[in-house]
Amino acid sequence: MSTVLQAKERKEFRHSALKKIRDDGNIPAVIYGAKVENKPVFVSSADLTKTIRTVGRNGVIALDVDGSKHDVVLTDYQEDFIKKEIIHVDFLAVDKSSKINVTVRLALVGDAAGVKDGGVLQQPVHELSITSTPGDIPQQIEVDVANLQVGETVTVADILYQGSFTINHEADEVVASILPPKQEEEINAGEQQESGHPDNEEGRETTPVGE
Repeated sequence: MSTVLQAKERKEFRHSALKKIRDDGNIPAVIYGAKVENKPVFVSSADLTKTIRTVGRNGVIALDVDGSKHDVVLTDYQEDFIKKEIIHVDFLAVDKSSKINVTVRLALVGDAAGVKDGGVLQQPVHELSITSTPGDIPQQIEVDVANLQVGETVTVADILYQGSFTINHEADEVVASILPPKQEEEINAGEQQESGHPDNEEGRETTPVGE
């Protein structure tokens, strides 16, 4: 069941108007979609936070814009990293029966056996693009790395999941691996050489013994 979030249309777009919206505890937003004209709106910051806690980051929200309801998902947001506040959000109007492409978080779970042996856990991919109907979008996709040994990798093809969605990545794309301790040392040594600290610099002047 969708959670209702109240929104009001924005008609003023000057900087001062946006500042007042935020000062009043609201967040500027936009709603868009195939069957909806782009419409600038604003929502209560507190209500949005409460809604996300209820339905999740990828849940379906019933956005009520001045009495007109739209099923939407939160596709993107901008954040003030200094104040740790959301300053703008994008809502995509969706048809619950139609599939859409969205991005979900990839979470590694478990204490990798290879790390206990001195290896270094690498995670080159932190988000996955998937295709799903709005109601079947997972909050995140988890990968258990507890049994991952030094030198082993996890690819997209290895991901075990339950749900009605498709992952839009190449099957052989690596999402996690355990780097051997020796390889980690070689990488660090290579970085030091590139920083310019050779033992014998070319062109160094020398003084013959005895002079």
